[in-house]
Amino acid sequence: MSAAQALHAARAAGITVAIDGEALLLEGAAEPPQAVLNRLARHKPAILDLLRLGQCRWSPERWRSFFDERRRMAATSGGQPRVQAETMALGRCVVEWLNQHQAPSAPGRCAWCGNAESPGAVVLPFGTEPGTHTWLHADCWSGWHRARKADAIASLGAMGIVAATIATAGDMLDDIT
Repeated sequence: MSAAQALHAARAAGITVAIDGEALLLEGAAEPPQAVLNRLARHKPAILDLLRLGQCRWSPERWRSFFDERRRMAATSGGQPRVQAETMALGRCVVEWLNQHQAPSAPGRCAWCGNAESPGAVVLPFGTEPGTHTWLHADCWSGWHRARKADAIASLGAMGIVAATIATAGDMLDDIT
């Protein structure tokens, strides 16, 4: 289980997870199940890192507003049913989160697998702005990107942005992001 999955399990149990310095703050209507507490404790350092990634120039309220605006546009202008409208809105939030949380790395070494560039495995820059490139092997990009999207979804979920189809949204987002 990953940090993102531990956060998802907490949300599924009705628990909101936030950070206070080096502590995790849990809020919910009832005591969380021990299994959820164990997962959160086991992945605490990674969860802290993940939630800190979610701290950016936009407040949670701004993210929820962005999500709601995109959901309304998909439902009204696009005529999408609720589930598809929420998935599309979440996809737009993921794209914006990724744009706001660049993951630059040094050239010459793959940020995903950690291996250096070699004649048979060139490390390429991914990204559009100079200084924000992530250097990856071409074969490593899909795994890296999938993990980045999972981080985005977990961070957005921690801020209360959850599509009704969050369990399947990751697969559906492959077509969007």
